[in-house]
Amino acid sequence: MRSDGVRWFAMSSQSYSVRRAIVDDTEIVAALVSKLLIELYDELAVTHSAAKLLPVARRLLGEDDRVAGFLAFDVAGKPIGVLMLNECAAIYAFGAFGEISELYIAPEHRSSGVGARLIGEAVVFGRARGWQVIEVSAPDVPRWQRSVEFCKRYGFKEIGPRLELEIAES
Repeated sequence: MRSDGVRWFAMSSQSYSVRRAIVDDTEIVAALVSKLLIELYDELAVTHSAAKLLPVARRLLGEDDRVAGFLAFDVAGKPIGVLMLNECAAIYAFGAFGEISELYIAPEHRSSGVGARLIGEAVVFGRARGWQVIEVSAPDVPRWQRSVEFCKRYGFKEIGPRLELEIAES
């Protein structure tokens, strides 16, 4: 790792760098998370545009020590992946644990090792915080079976689906 926190790695004929996201990366993080959400749920294109995600990304990257982001860049410095990681707590996890809330790799860079490197950085971060577990929500199968298989290859185990209840007042 370089002194600026950037780790370089080579997969096949490509080189990539991975580093922790900082507040100055807000636009990059918001754009990549927006692409993820639009790919998963077309109907979110309007409500979850990068512009609308900017204030939240800025707040989480800058003020919340329970949230960490990691970015991957190609050799030209173009952002190609993001992983957002949150600290949660549960008795079954023996206290604090990590949850990957967003993981996106640009389609042309999938199956190149970038996702594994981002997860590797999340593991290093989690171990430093004393976590015993990192969880990730699995997308709908069979449409996203490839994503589920990727996580399983990395060592994740299926523990059941996750549901959501919106509690914000209108």
